[in-house]
Amino acid sequence: MPDVSSKQRLPRAERRAQILAAATRAFARHGFADTGLDDIAKEAGITRVVLYRHFDSKAELYRTILDRACERLAERVGTDDFEDDAIPALLGAAAEDPDAFRLLFRFANREREFRDLTDALSTAATTVARTNLAKQIPSGPWLDWAAQLIPAVTTDAVIAWLDNGQPDPDAAAGRIRAAIHGISAAAAGVQDGDVPR
Repeated sequence: MPDVSSKQRLPRAERRAQILAAATRAFARHGFADTGLDDIAKEAGITRVVLYRHFDSKAELYRTILDRACERLAERVGTDDFEDDAIPALLGAAAEDPDAFRLLFRFANREREFRDLTDALSTAATTVARTNLAKQIPSGPWLDWAAQLIPAVTTDAVIAWLDNGQPDPDAAAGRIRAAIHGISAAAAGVQDGDVPR
């Protein structure tokens, strides 16, 4: 952890990036409610006064982190048609910034103040999944079920992969893809190679 007494003057953009990185680490350890501005300032090696020069509140800082995580995820994975490279790209994005990924998909949905962002993300993921799944599953409750379940299983699988030391990303992508195909097959009514019912 940086020593507050050894702070140096950084250009504004660099200082802001430093604060965002430190806040991401701090929030990922204790969550939004249990992380104070003093914790973030200490993690960044700055004073609370310097922190307030960049962010008006803890909520603004947290939302900035979540927005940045969404932007980076969209750049890396895309936002619409997910092909075979989507899972490896998702694993890559999570590996680049595990704390931000965990904040976005594990912690933020527990915080009422940020539910609008996580609900929008969930709705978008479900819509994309439904569009892709509609090519193979008839419209109806099983399509809706799979479209809602696949994004949740995918993000939970990536978090479990992060939590277990990020083993073999290529194998991880294949295993997550197999789980997704299993959900698709179940929704279509396919069992052990049978035709859909």
